[in-house]
Amino acid sequence: MSGLWSWFFTPPPPPHRQTDLRYVKDYKPHTKNQQLRILLHGPAGAGKSSFINSVQSVVRGRMYTHALADNTFATETSTDSFTRKYQTFKIQKGNPGTFYPFVFSDIMGLEPTNGVLVDDVILAMKGHVKDGYRFDLESKLSEHDGFYNRSPNLNDQVHVLVCVVPASTIDHMSEEVVKKIRDIRKEASDLGIPQVALITKVDLACPEVNTNLKNIYKNKSMKDKFSANVGIPMNCIFPVKNYHEETDLVDDVDSLILNAMRHIINMGDDCINFRSQSEGSGRNV
Repeated sequence: MSGLWSWFFTPPPPPHRQTDLRYVKDYKPHTKNQQLRILLHGPAGAGKSSFINSVQSVVRGRMYTHALADNTFATETSTDSFTRKYQTFKIQKGNPGTFYPFVFSDIMGLEPTNGVLVDDVILAMKGHVKDGYRFDLESKLSEHDGFYNRSPNLNDQVHVLVCVVPASTIDHMSEEVVKKIRDIRKEASDLGIPQVALITKVDLACPEVNTNLKNIYKNKSMKDKFSANVGIPMNCIFPVKNYHEETDLVDDVDSLILNAMRHIINMGDDCINFRSQSEGSGRNV
């Protein structure tokens, strides 16, 4: 077993799939017509789009591929981002035209040279980037561009920032990418946006986990190392396995995804409530 997986401890109780599923499905912001915006960022090929598809599959009870994902992620050889545009994904709830009150914003991957600019991620967090904007590798979105949102409302702004990182790259992530993650995290903190990290592809990083996904609860070292590198607290880091080759849902996979989503929703909801109160009192956040 590699050093990444060498420190074991007494595992916590596994997440309760049905309880978390009901929580995610029943979530409603306190403010009418409010939506919780979740911004995913991380290295190219980390599984951002696949996580969106996985959440949609779990809550809808069958496999979905709404957010297009690059199939090279399984081999982890891709160095270019498959996602090029700023895209918002909603999940249908019941009848067509009705959606869950949380949305995902997907962006280009963070790479040392050919990735999304930190300035564009910051603009997206503030709600200034409109859907469909194609990221420019040389310069950030201009205020004069038609995709620049001059007057973002509370629904346009990001309420929780999620950093998605593959388990196998934690030990050798480039300094440039780590710096980008730190810079984005610092700006998010200044904006009052809570942050979560998802460690993906846990099954590909460890044979024991690949054999039995419950073994993920025995591991602490990868969370500890990533937390030390980028500063995200341990209790805000969640290992997950996205759906990619399965044709049917698996309870253990669902449990990891739903446990992460429950915490993401809680943090985002706290952000929404704080901003709503601040706007009501005339404060700018």
